[in-house]
Amino acid sequence: MKNWHTLAQKNIWVTGGAGYLGSAITRALDAAGARTLCLDLPGKAEALIRQHDLRLTTAASFDLTDVAGLPRFIEQCAHTHGVPDGLVHLAFASSAGQRLEELTAGDFQQTFADAVSPAFVLSRGVAQLMKTRGSGSVVLFASMYGMVAPDPRVYREPMTPNPIDYGASKAAVLQLARYLAAHYGPSGIRFNCVTPGPFPNPAIQASHPGFIEELRRKTMLGRIGTSSEVVGPTLFLLSDSAAFVTGHSLVVDGGWTAW
Repeated sequence: MKNWHTLAQKNIWVTGGAGYLGSAITRALDAAGARTLCLDLPGKAEALIRQHDLRLTTAASFDLTDVAGLPRFIEQCAHTHGVPDGLVHLAFASSAGQRLEELTAGDFQQTFADAVSPAFVLSRGVAQLMKTRGSGSVVLFASMYGMVAPDPRVYREPMTPNPIDYGASKAAVLQLARYLAAHYGPSGIRFNCVTPGPFPNPAIQASHPGFIEELRRKTMLGRIGTSSEVVGPTLFLLSDSAAFVTGHSLVVDGGWTAW
């Protein structure tokens, strides 16, 4: 019997792979026997590999906002590491800290240039490589704020609500996954999204306990998510267990968007 769950010997690329959510995914992939390419800012992936003694993970760094250079980088990675069986794209951009009234058109456009354009070029480039094999899985990371607006009452001074450009860019990622799923489906390539809810990083949890309490109250489960809780959904979508799942948004938000 084929093991539908295994990712052993699979070649998986993870962007933002050393971040708060990404590091949990990278570590789980390594433990599952996947040959993992962890792409992040210079030094971050190397530090993660050393800290957790990851044996099957290789570090890489590239400025994903360099959209013009991205196709060449994809080719180089494929030449060195092989055509990926899966891609997890967590890297993002936003105008964090700016108030909506102060956000310029240039600021808004910059987030799309730094977040959506790289996601498109990366996804298309990897999918074109996967076409030669006739299979592959791409998991893009969206957000609950690509589905619903942030509640301003949760963000008390001096905090500012999650920025509008971030939410709009994540809504674009959701549609990007659907469009690419339709385009590449006949080639055996699946595109899906993991759409997280409240997963504040440890620094925010430590510095804004009142905010964390507000987030807890807005979920059906009465708590925020932990980084390990995005691992199962992500690995599921990468694996053959999800062989008939494409164009889907797997919402991991503790019920936030279901009220």
